[in-house]
Amino acid sequence: MHVKKFLFIFLAVISLKANSQVLDSIKKDITHFHDTVKHLHSKAYALIVPAGLVGYGALSFAVHPLQRFDHFVTGETHEMSPDFNTKAESYFLFGPVIAVYGLNLIGDEGKNRFVDRTALLGLSTAFMSLSTFPLKSITHRLRPDGSDYLSFPSGHTAAAFALAEFMAQEYGDKSPLYTIVGYSFATTTGIFRVYNRAHWFSDVVAGAGFGILSTKAAYLVYPYIRSWLTHSDEKTGKSTFVMPTFENGTPGLSLSMRF
Repeated sequence: MHVKKFLFIFLAVISLKANSQVLDSIKKDITHFHDTVKHLHSKAYALIVPAGLVGYGALSFAVHPLQRFDHFVTGETHEMSPDFNTKAESYFLFGPVIAVYGLNLIGDEGKNRFVDRTALLGLSTAFMSLSTFPLKSITHRLRPDGSDYLSFPSGHTAAAFALAEFMAQEYGDKSPLYTIVGYSFATTTGIFRVYNRAHWFSDVVAGAGFGILSTKAAYLVYPYIRSWLTHSDEKTGKSTFVMPTFENGTPGLSLSMRF
């Protein structure tokens, strides 16, 4: 319930900024890519590390040394902090996205305007959800605390690292400190999941990989989606725009065509 209230307040705050920025983006930039969006394609080598994290998690189902290491980590954390219990990870994972929109509110612009940035965030979240939540049922791994069979991969960790990479994409070029801060929030989220005995170490590692890959994938494909939604023919002057809307608390889409 506290998380829902927190999200409601957060969305209400950013919507105040959105009213002016969305209109400004639509009026000034709707027919053109921002240079910062056009060149956001992730390079192949940037996918190696997150893919390796996912691979580690997958191998933990078959490689006995990795399984033993999972039990070792869980045993050690339980021995060090047998009474550890916190819900802080449900708040920590939102740290990077709050920072991104907070910086924007005070005038420190990231790579993209509100419309593009929010679309990228939504696309990243969609990729993360589609890649992690079905796997929980498919893999049917028992959690360390025995509560259910939805352990792999860690959804909290996937969301945290997706948002951390989102912050890195938007502000990492300005200073590596932004990337460090975002990934610190994400790493803390993963650690809390292990200490709460909600996940094995490999669950958290795989979740981190899925989260990073989801955001990188969003930044890779978004320029093509945006081009399709905002098609413009310079020779004929014809254009078609499809844009997200949010009015009176209701999300929707608007269609604009010029002949």
